[in-house]
Amino acid sequence: MSRHDASEAQVPAQLVEVWRGPIVESRHRGHLAAVDATGKTITELGRPKAVTYIRSSGKPLQAIPLVASGAADRFDFTEQEIAIACGSHSGEPMHVATVQSMLTKIGLDEKSLKCGAHVPFSSEVARELVRNQQQPSVLQNNCSGKHAGMLGLAVQLSAPTDSYDQPESRVQLLIKQTVSGFADVPLDEIVMGTDGCGVPVFGVPVRAMALMYARLISPPNSLENSVRVACRRIVKAMIDFPEMVGGSKDRLDTELIRAGKGRLISKIGAEGVYTVGVLPCDRWPSGLGLALKVDDGDDHRASPRAVIGALRQLDVLDENDGSPISAYAPIQIKNCRGDLVGEARAAFTLDIDRQ
Repeated sequence: MSRHDASEAQVPAQLVEVWRGPIVESRHRGHLAAVDATGKTITELGRPKAVTYIRSSGKPLQAIPLVASGAADRFDFTEQEIAIACGSHSGEPMHVATVQSMLTKIGLDEKSLKCGAHVPFSSEVARELVRNQQQPSVLQNNCSGKHAGMLGLAVQLSAPTDSYDQPESRVQLLIKQTVSGFADVPLDEIVMGTDGCGVPVFGVPVRAMALMYARLISPPNSLENSVRVACRRIVKAMIDFPEMVGGSKDRLDTELIRAGKGRLISKIGAEGVYTVGVLPCDRWPSGLGLALKVDDGDDHRASPRAVIGALRQLDVLDENDGSPISAYAPIQIKNCRGDLVGEARAAFTLDIDRQ
């Protein structure tokens, strides 16, 4: 089926198959789009115009005003601190210390964070909390870096810090304007919701998500210089400190960025969303933005297999490079005795415009 036919079909495409022995036991369907920084469609599956929330995949875009406004410089934020503002961290001690450092520089404390608390993504940290009979800290919330960055932006804008999370705050309005410009979606067409951490989340087409990442890694000259510089700093921070985007172990974003060796940034979003920005290279001279959405929201079995499969077909990742990524796709399925009984793997072939 051609890209045009797939788009016109208005149905989700098959992204991942789950095999048990000789039978496909389950299928995960969804939508995928890849575009370059000029807006040219490189490939697509399913219905790329499907509107969904970008969730945590939007964090690098939400960090642009923090850097472009001068707030990051005013508070002398390090590359690690910029990276964690873009990340969904695991709640490890290094993450807690980094967010605490940001708050100290701003002149605030953890009580100012409005992201709430949850069990840390790091299983080791979570077990330690149980052993010590402690409750999770707000600093261990995977979004605490993003919220610390928003607080820094609020202070820079002379806006109230106690309402930085509200849709009508200057912080969130500036972020929404940034999303609109990068996604090429008018402000009044962005669907607004509330994210898991309490701040606004933006609903845009899957293709628009891909365009956002293409422009993030290769910002057009039409943007203000401060915004282009902010994009470059954000991308560099994510590449230089991938452990702040995810964690020290068992985090695909971190492993993908490391496997890219300076060629890409990666950011997972909840409910089956995944986004990648591929820096300009011989294969993709103007860079590439990739976005996908798994319709059933599976971000454990489905979206990692789909994003790795797409990156391999786009010649961004080598299937036989021996990196830790090979352990993620396909993923082995074992029974309770440890016997290998099946696997989950990408189930699509991209029709790629390589011109």
